[in-house]
Amino acid sequence: HLHPCDLSNIILSFGGGVLIYHFKYKGCYFTTNATTPEHIDSLENFEIRDNDVFLVTYPKSGTIWTQNILSLIYHEGHRNGVENIDLMDRVPWLEYNVRHMDYQRCPSPRLFASHLPYFLVPRELRNRRGTVIYVARNPKDALVSYFHFSKILTDMEDEPDFGKFMERFLAGKGKNNFLFYSQSLLPFLPFRKRLTEEEINEVVEKATFNKMKSDPRANYEFLKGDKVDFSKGHFLRKGTTGDWKNTMTVAQNERFDSVFKERMEKLPFKFCWDLNEKK
Repeated sequence: HLHPCDLSNIILSFGGGVLIYHFKYKGCYFTTNATTPEHIDSLENFEIRDNDVFLVTYPKSGTIWTQNILSLIYHEGHRNGVENIDLMDRVPWLEYNVRHMDYQRCPSPRLFASHLPYFLVPRELRNRRGTVIYVARNPKDALVSYFHFSKILTDMEDEPDFGKFMERFLAGKGKNNFLFYSQSLLPFLPFRKRLTEEEINEVVEKATFNKMKSDPRANYEFLKGDKVDFSKGHFLRKGTTGDWKNTMTVAQNERFDSVFKERMEKLPFKFCWDLNEKK
């Protein structure tokens, strides 16, 4: 009996000047220095509580920003600055338990972040237990952000040619990666205590991109060691929309649009990535 990840699924790549080991699990790739196939396997039976909140995203779609907003909403000690706890502990990653936390002993309400596809999340979550916040971004902006992000992560192959990077992006991502997010999180969260208007204003003010980028608890600069090369950039780059227009050529934009249209044609709604676009 073989595990879903056997030796034939170990992949080597070269990034950041070092050899990187990945394993393939049910069609998805994970780095061996961040998680294990046994941990991913165990998530199927992960026990969900009714007031758990899961932030689920495709990479570079506003994950850290939303992590920060959730932390500010739920933790008064984050809002008023009395607690020096970073986002990896406030809103830990479900599939990447790099801090070796005992998730079952964490007090409620628990907050989690994840990049897992639908078929790999816990069964109870698929059965609509807990709360899921699915954040998505204009995929063109996510692509450009991912291109820059790949340069600082040592466990990603650095592809200097944006055109080649885009083709890999288009070839390797499935139909269900492009979703939408609500403008307001508050109505959807399982609260027992409501925030006052003053507290909401404080969350809004401290969740601005510049404040977050300068906050050592939120900007992921606490990730030291061999995983990130901050000499080449930062986790939080611009925090803007429409930056793809400064990177993609007309031909690349048309190519992307054609693939996007093909992949999304069966969805019963249209996306509006620019509020200035005509409805």
